[in-house]
Amino acid sequence: EGYRYLADAYLSIDGSVIDYIGTEPPKAAYDREKDMTGKMLAPGLINCHGHTAMTLLRGVGSDLPLQEWLFEKMMPIEDQFTKEDIRIGNRLALLEMISTGTTSYSDMYFHTDTAVENAVEAGIKANLCRPSQCFDKNEPNTRAKESIDLFKRCNGMAEGRILIDFAIHAEYTNFPHIVEAYSADCKALGGRMHIHLSETKKEHEECIAKYGKTPAQWFNDLGTFDSPTFAAHCVWVTEEDMALMLEKGVSPVHNPTSNMKLGSGFAPIPEMLRRGIPVCLGSDGMASNNNHNLFHDMYLQALIYKGATLDPTAVTPQQALAAATRTGALSQGREDCGVVAEGARADLCVLDITGPSWCPAPDPVYNLVYAGDGADVVLTMCDGEVIYRATSAGTARGCIQHAVTNAEWPTIDVERAKAECAARTARIISEL
Repeated sequence: EGYRYLADAYLSIDGSVIDYIGTEPPKAAYDREKDMTGKMLAPGLINCHGHTAMTLLRGVGSDLPLQEWLFEKMMPIEDQFTKEDIRIGNRLALLEMISTGTTSYSDMYFHTDTAVENAVEAGIKANLCRPSQCFDKNEPNTRAKESIDLFKRCNGMAEGRILIDFAIHAEYTNFPHIVEAYSADCKALGGRMHIHLSETKKEHEECIAKYGKTPAQWFNDLGTFDSPTFAAHCVWVTEEDMALMLEKGVSPVHNPTSNMKLGSGFAPIPEMLRRGIPVCLGSDGMASNNNHNLFHDMYLQALIYKGATLDPTAVTPQQALAAATRTGALSQGREDCGVVAEGARADLCVLDITGPSWCPAPDPVYNLVYAGDGADVVLTMCDGEVIYRATSAGTARGCIQHAVTNAEWPTIDVERAKAECAARTARIISEL
C-alpha cells in the first residue's frame, strides 16, 4: 500500500545497486547518463510460478479441465520432450518475460540445468527447481535426488541471481513417505519449497476422501511447511487452510489467467490479503495462459474480485502491484529486490508513458496497473545490466510474431530462438 510516484526525479546506480533517488541531481559523478523523459521507472516484475519449457505448447490443449488437460494432453506431449527441446522452450520464454518487464521468475520443470544455463547467459534472476513426482510408491525417488544435487551444485550461482528451490509437484503426483523424507531434506539444507496446492475442486476433495485432510493439512503434517513455501494456485483452500498458511508463512501464488482458462475457479485472494497472507503472482505455463506478460495477470488480480464480490475495494491496484513485485521477491528469498529504493538491487522495468493510454495520469500507480502493459516496456534492467531495450513502446506486444528491428536483447539471439522453437514444436506435434 506504500507505493508512491516521484515525478521529475533522478535515479543513479552503482554497480548492481541503486545508490540515489531524489528530485535533485546526484552529487556523485557517474560513467553514463541517460535521459528518461517520458518514462516511468518501476520495480522489475517477479513471476513466482511457471513452467517455461511449455512455451513450446502455447495454446495446445485449450478448453479442457485441468485433470484431462494434464494427464491426457500435456504429459503425453511432454514425454516427447528432449533436453534440448526444454532448453529452447525456456529460452523463448525468457525473451517474452524480459521484454515485458520481468526481472526474476520461479520455474518448476525437469532438465533444470538447461534453465540454469539460460538464466546465467540471459542475465535474469531465477528460482529454479526440479519437482518431485512419483507414480509408483515402491520405486526410489530419483527426482528428489536430482533436486538435492541441483541445489548443492547451483544454488547461489551468478552472484546470487540463480537460486535453487525444492519442489513437490502436487499431492496427487506423490506419496506420503516420499513427501515426508524430501521435506525433511529441504528443511535440513535450508531450502525453500515450491508446490501446487488445491488448484481444482477435484484435487482438493479427492485428497480429503483419501487422507481425511485437505492438501494443505496433508503437506503440513508431512513437514513441507516447516520450510519457507510458496504454493501455486490455492483456489480451493479453506478457512482453516488459510489460518495454517498464515501461521506457517506460506505464500500463495495467484495465477488468475490460468485458473480461469482451465475453469479451476477463483482463489480467495481478498480474504488472504485481509488476513495478511503474502500473496504473489504468477503466469503458470503457456498451455494454460498463452503469454508471459505479467501485466495481464496483475490487471486481472486487481479487477476480477471487484466484480465477483460487488466490492470495488476488494483488491487494490497497490496490492496487485505488491504481489507482482516486492511480495514476490521476498517469497523468492530476495530481500533486496522488488522495490525501487536506495540500497536495493537495480532491477528495473522502464515504461514509455507518452502514449494515449497513459494520459491523463492523476495517479500513475493506478495507470500502471489498469492501463499499463508489457508492450509499454522499453528497457529491462537486472542487477544494473540492461537485458532488453526498445526504441519505442509497442515493440514488445507480439514480439514473437513480428520483426524486432526496434528492440534488442543484448544477451539472447532472438531470431535463432524463434526459429528453433518453431522447428521443435512442429516435430513434437508430428510425433503424437
